[in-house]
Amino acid sequence: MGKGQDLYVKAKTLIPGGTMLLSKRPEMFLPDHWPSYFSKSKGCKVWDLDGKELIDMSIMGIGTNTLGYGNDEVDAAVIETIKSGNMSTLNCPEEVYLAEKLIEMNPWADMVRFARTGGEANSIAIRIARAASGKDNVAICGYHGWHDWYLSANHNGGDDLSSHLIPGLSPKGVPKNLKNSVFPFHYNNYEELLDIVENNNIGVIKMEVMRNFGPENNFLEKVRALATSKNIVLIFDECSSGFRETFGGIYQKFNVDPDMIMMGKTIGNGYALTAVVGSKAVMEAAQNTFISSTFWTERIGPTAALATLKVMERVKSWETITATGSKMQKGWQNLADTHKLDITISGIPAMTTYGFNSDHAAAYKTLITQNMLKKGFLASTHFYACTAHTDEHLDAYFDALDDVYATIAKCESQAQDIHSVLDGPVCHSGFKRLN
Repeated sequence: MGKGQDLYVKAKTLIPGGTMLLSKRPEMFLPDHWPSYFSKSKGCKVWDLDGKELIDMSIMGIGTNTLGYGNDEVDAAVIETIKSGNMSTLNCPEEVYLAEKLIEMNPWADMVRFARTGGEANSIAIRIARAASGKDNVAICGYHGWHDWYLSANHNGGDDLSSHLIPGLSPKGVPKNLKNSVFPFHYNNYEELLDIVENNNIGVIKMEVMRNFGPENNFLEKVRALATSKNIVLIFDECSSGFRETFGGIYQKFNVDPDMIMMGKTIGNGYALTAVVGSKAVMEAAQNTFISSTFWTERIGPTAALATLKVMERVKSWETITATGSKMQKGWQNLADTHKLDITISGIPAMTTYGFNSDHAAAYKTLITQNMLKKGFLASTHFYACTAHTDEHLDAYFDALDDVYATIAKCESQAQDIHSVLDGPVCHSGFKRLN
């Protein structure tokens, strides 16, 4: 075991769940053998605690770093802020400049509130929208964080959130009297949403604009029209999709404006900043409820966001990462066809994933992570592109992956037992309690 694995063994005795983020748990990648911790990161490379250099062809900080790790221009702006002071009794002017920029990017919007995490931004948006609509009930589609309002959907009738990114999320600790206040609906199923709205006094519709596939049959236009006709606040959660295919929200591609939008993850290129952007008619309701937090006023977040937006706009980062992600999707399919493997690719190109259509899908994913790690790659079946990824990185990745696919093909044909080539347990999928 390396230093990272040793430290994670200790971490599980000190930190419930081992880490702060489910998506970074080693068990989600390679139980017992994932490096777990990093000592340095730059571009698309990560160094573990033993000093081993690894190329990140995986989730790039859970999608936070589309400009690569340690972008020089963003870091320089942050360093100057640190020298000048990150916190004081007075407010930082950067939050005003950033609000101006975000409103300029979203002409339908008038006002902005800032936070530091996606879960916070989603909760802020729900509080404001409920205050504005005067109604408690929310219809949701997609993943929107860990807070009580969202997890309460799993009090309704079981694992109602299972088809919205993460299955098995336990609502323990969430007040049971929140039952039947949040109602999930499936993407592109307008009739399901209409039935929820007609029968549950809905005041807010909150949804991801797209994650694994795009709208069909004018779905977004229908949702917008429904929200308008029923005086429902329409919220687009773009914490994940923002800045992946456009300079801003992916909603721009479909010419459907929301009443509120959340932007996060890559807006600060690894520094903590999220934004709730909305129309004045909705956002003014924030003054009728209490939403306030000390560290939402620190200076690093908005400074990093301003610098990140400047770099993104200049280099058109969304075009680069979309092109890179498209090459990755094509490469996966070509390799699968070569080895006669059945896979399904989903997600937008810059934030894409695939799965094997096999009873051994999780084991195959584990094998990929295991063997690619030995070849110097952080890899699974997800790929979040950044501007630091080059064709040379992709070529080396596919050269290495070819051997792994060859082994998987043998396992699919039953010429080899998949478990005989795994060095440890199969990776987790969804939420599981750690022992």
